[in-house]
Amino acid sequence: MNDTLRWMVFTVGFVGICSLAHGADELPAPADVTTEKVLVVPKYCEGVVFDHQGYGYISWGDTITQFTPDGEHRDWAKTGAPNGHKVLADGTHIVCDASQHAMLHLDANGKILGAVSWQCEGKPLRGPNDLSLDPHGGFYFTDPGGSSDTNPIGTVHYVDTAGKTHLIDEGLAFPNGIVLRPGGKILLVAESKKNRILEYEVLGQGKVGKRRVFADLPAKDEAAGQIDNQPDGMCLDAAGNLYVAHYGMKQVQVLDPTGKLIARYDGGNLTTSNVAFGGSETNTLYITGGLGGEAGGGGLFRIPLGVKGLVILPPKAGE
Repeated sequence: MNDTLRWMVFTVGFVGICSLAHGADELPAPADVTTEKVLVVPKYCEGVVFDHQGYGYISWGDTITQFTPDGEHRDWAKTGAPNGHKVLADGTHIVCDASQHAMLHLDANGKILGAVSWQCEGKPLRGPNDLSLDPHGGFYFTDPGGSSDTNPIGTVHYVDTAGKTHLIDEGLAFPNGIVLRPGGKILLVAESKKNRILEYEVLGQGKVGKRRVFADLPAKDEAAGQIDNQPDGMCLDAAGNLYVAHYGMKQVQVLDPTGKLIARYDGGNLTTSNVAFGGSETNTLYITGGLGGEAGGGGLFRIPLGVKGLVILPPKAGE
């Protein structure tokens, strides 16, 4: 298999994993759980993800740090400006990197193998932000580079098994976190500058229906010390509830499958940036962000929710 296709070897068994979207435990009341600090890094961080050995990874500055559940950590790779991150069945990694204007492919030791996407239809990528794996063997990613509420040029893309990058949507005000629901039929995208979550019906590989609003999120409460209200990274639990890192609100907000807000958890970080389920039972929610504004240090926190997260890590190749 050539290098262009090798990173896509994760399809086998992934559809089965995605079928777990039922039977999750009831969410605990926010007052009944404690948000625990795991570690602090020098800069605002995001891109939390876990590999087959149980190691976690977070992105900050130009660095990706690997960590253990007890908080031991080491620098794993330096790419430029890493952000969203996923691990594939063969143990390699896909990382969004805004400074390289590309989706990077790294080996299991953090060595950069090359780029798997750097342009779409002849136009260079601006600044990829986050990604979601697809059971068909490709992946979706957001590119908000240069976009804002007054300059809505953000895009959403799909990379197929042949390595071709497709344009899914454009004209967005900073598309950010992105997740694919179990079965691969519904795609959710956080549109940060409009404080909302968008929903797309997936019609085929590289094809989606018209965008629609899945949920508008709460606005900041300045009296409570909240400084912004931008949805960032997202993840799902096994019941289909959506967990949204709400940047500037020091919260992870949980939406049920209909888009109704059902819980708000302390995110630890004021500029909460990303969320992922981890731990031996995949029932602990890990949270990244900035302890203050983006110019300060970053933190990794966790909440032992006891709720089963949706497993997004594909089985190891050959298993």
